[in-house]
Amino acid sequence: MSTPLTGRVIFKGDPGYQQAIKNWNPYVDVYPLVFVFAQNSYDVSNAIKWAQENKVPLRVRSGRHALDKNLSVVSGGIVIDVSEMNRVCLDKKNEIATVQTGIHVGPLVKMLAREGFMAPFGDSPTVGIGGITMGGGFGVLSRSIGLISDNLLALETVDAKGKILQANQSCNEDLFWASRGGGGGNFGYNTEYTFKVHRSPKTATVFNIIWPWDQLETVFKAWQKWAPFVDERLGCLLEIYSKVNGLCHAEGIFLGSKKELVKLLKPLLNAGTPTQTVIETLSYPDAIDFLDPDEPIPGRSDQNVKFSSAWGLDLWSEEPISIMKKFLEEATGTEANFFFINWGGALSRVPSNETAFFWRRPLFYTEWTASWENKSQEASNLASVEKVRQLMKPYVKGSYVNVPDQNIEKFGKAYYGSNFARLREIKAKYDPDNLFHFPQSIPPSC
Repeated sequence: MSTPLTGRVIFKGDPGYQQAIKNWNPYVDVYPLVFVFAQNSYDVSNAIKWAQENKVPLRVRSGRHALDKNLSVVSGGIVIDVSEMNRVCLDKKNEIATVQTGIHVGPLVKMLAREGFMAPFGDSPTVGIGGITMGGGFGVLSRSIGLISDNLLALETVDAKGKILQANQSCNEDLFWASRGGGGGNFGYNTEYTFKVHRSPKTATVFNIIWPWDQLETVFKAWQKWAPFVDERLGCLLEIYSKVNGLCHAEGIFLGSKKELVKLLKPLLNAGTPTQTVIETLSYPDAIDFLDPDEPIPGRSDQNVKFSSAWGLDLWSEEPISIMKKFLEEATGTEANFFFINWGGALSRVPSNETAFFWRRPLFYTEWTASWENKSQEASNLASVEKVRQLMKPYVKGSYVNVPDQNIEKFGKAYYGSNFARLREIKAKYDPDNLFHFPQSIPPSC
């Protein structure tokens, strides 16, 4: 007897299908055969069984934020979307939050902030917690409290046979290890996470500094010498946009007073001539709102975007800075940018093999993007991002699995370093037939 599809099921041609196909990045949109908007773990299980019985490819989607093609959607296949599974249960006494994997990062961190707790988060509120957790997940609080995956205590997942499994430090420990940085959708389709959350301070100090674009070299040099080594209560991102849009922008949070922060920011404020400086102590929930303004959910970019990413293990010399500048000067699409976030603190104190997340010791993380509206601009923008990746090879290492780039051929080493071999063994145990495969998925060891 064949397994029925359960949950909110939308086949191609049904009402709601045109809405269901829209992802954050239009570049990744395709036409699946069917969407299953799961309401519980059994809907996920039934969909996995149905896909196998009907020999249909499958994918799992949480926040619609996959950044490269065919990762969370698949043409002619089944997409199991968990976004309607978004319940949160907060145990204040034990400082634990149990979260279904469809909730978006913005609503989650804001709800926790209102309850007096903080959690690491990314730089986009419309990202789903399901995918960001599995790849590591970081933001401006990570130097204080670690990766999202470092705060994961347990998870519930549905395996390739449709069986519902639990994984934590004492049950399916190898799967739990792999789930903290081993990338989403490789081992099973997750339905629930249990996180450690941290009591938040009553207030936090936020900042936003803007410089003219032509000061990018001065600003970047000051930032890289300062940000990785500054007080670990301070998380700071730096964005440098294309010359057309013309600005450099640093933003972040400090878990301390304005007086202390002004002192700590001196090396950055003394770089170039900022055109705007905001430094403000706010209630903790207001500080989170400042950094993560509300966006409509699910999010949708009006541009097609191509990303690539890497880790800065050393300070950049003139050469990589000039590669960055040339890319931003010559951008032909609607926007291009370089994004950086400082590393260190709690992030660096975890050994590289303690969890699947390998990249513990960089000075900073970087990603670069190009975006375009018209199909005619696609090839040149894709080529420009890839050219930067090739030119940057001598100056950076690896890449971040949550910002994947399918041009990377040796992706196992790039994403997982020396943890890749162990991840392949765990894949072979939990998904020996490689049902959960997609571009750059972890192959089972032979």
